[in-house]
Amino acid sequence: MTKGRLIAIVGPSGAGKDTLLRLALAADPRLHWARRTITRPPASSEPFESVSEDDFLRRQAAGEFALHWAAHGLRYGIAHSEIARTDAGQTVIFNGSRRALPQCLAAFPQMAVIVVTAPPAVLADRLIARGRETAEDIRARLDRADFKLPKGVVAQWVMNDTTPEDGARRLARLLQPESV
Repeated sequence: MTKGRLIAIVGPSGAGKDTLLRLALAADPRLHWARRTITRPPASSEPFESVSEDDFLRRQAAGEFALHWAAHGLRYGIAHSEIARTDAGQTVIFNGSRRALPQCLAAFPQMAVIVVTAPPAVLADRLIARGRETAEDIRARLDRADFKLPKGVVAQWVMNDTTPEDGARRLARLLQPESV
């Protein structure tokens, strides 16, 4: 059996990564959205496991995560079992962090990277609408939105500046085996 692909989706806060992933995966059941373990309270935007900082660190020390990183004051991990789905030929997609890309690529050199982004005004409107961050947090996220990838990281880009359906179609094209 042909080994599946591992794809990191990265982009600034408010770019619509979770929305586009949800729509693209609904249209293609061959794709798997890797469930992350995160040190934040439960939310409905993506499939993730909410854990305490202590539990995360214990599990990290036990080697439970194939990938792990810290960003925005939180810890993120992806279990080996999520990545192992590539062994069965499945395409595994995860919402990642651009700063963690060198570490992820060191562990999985064949990993593909897709950047989802939007113009600054669109990002600001989306961050305000989701109501998760303070005004100060939103300003900080917008300051980081000038998205530069770490040196040596090659990616394909999706501009998500119209409707979610349009953005999902753009992403879906890049998720096809011949694209990444």
